[in-house]
Amino acid sequence: MAELERDGRSPQGGRGRRLLKAIGFGLVFAVPITALAFVVREKFLPVIELDERLIVAATDITRDNPWLRTALIWWQAATAPRVLYVLATIVCVVVWRRYGLRSRALWAFVTMMVAWALQLLLKEVVHRARPVVSDPVSHAPGYSFPSGHVANSAAIATVLVLLLWPLLSSAARGWLIGGLSLVVLMTCLDRVFLGVHYPSDTVAGVLFGVGLGTASYLGYLGWNPTGPDDAPPPEGRTGPEQKGDS
Repeated sequence: MAELERDGRSPQGGRGRRLLKAIGFGLVFAVPITALAFVVREKFLPVIELDERLIVAATDITRDNPWLRTALIWWQAATAPRVLYVLATIVCVVVWRRYGLRSRALWAFVTMMVAWALQLLLKEVVHRARPVVSDPVSHAPGYSFPSGHVANSAAIATVLVLLLWPLLSSAARGWLIGGLSLVVLMTCLDRVFLGVHYPSDTVAGVLFGVGLGTASYLGYLGWNPTGPDDAPPPEGRTGPEQKGDS
């Protein structure tokens, strides 16, 4: 403590810097989302025309390939937000009960619930209508910006990576990031090729999910910078091998 005082630092000061970092990171992602929302709400012609051209081209491909439409409909159902949130909640419970990372698991669950609520609110604020094509291949209710499927999947993917990070080996971390990134990318393509979202809706969804999840985690570290939940497991003891320590 004396050393901290001599250096002009304190635990409270470190916490404040971490919280400011979380706010700054959130703003970095909020600015492009806000700009994109303004562009689509005010119908900025270059973006609107590009969205329209891409939607027509994508739905033409889907319409000409019945097998693709079937696969896209299946993916839409498999990655429905309610399905992903149930699975992610189970992961949170396992992390809490098996590994004893209570505050980390609670952070993850609360962040995902906030993401779900905020993306619904953002849809109501922007009020963007769904794409309209002459021969639609699918239909979806509600507003278009941002894509709910993409925003939720990106938020869940980000939260799960950060939640599980201290429990995984380096190789497992790479596989987790790659696998969840692929899920988010496939969900983006699914929404566009089904014609239920413009490409800009999916871009906003990714920015929203990644930005919110990461900023929330930085905020969590700001409030709990030295808690046991944040310490990585001892070298060579990852995953189920920690069971005796939980």
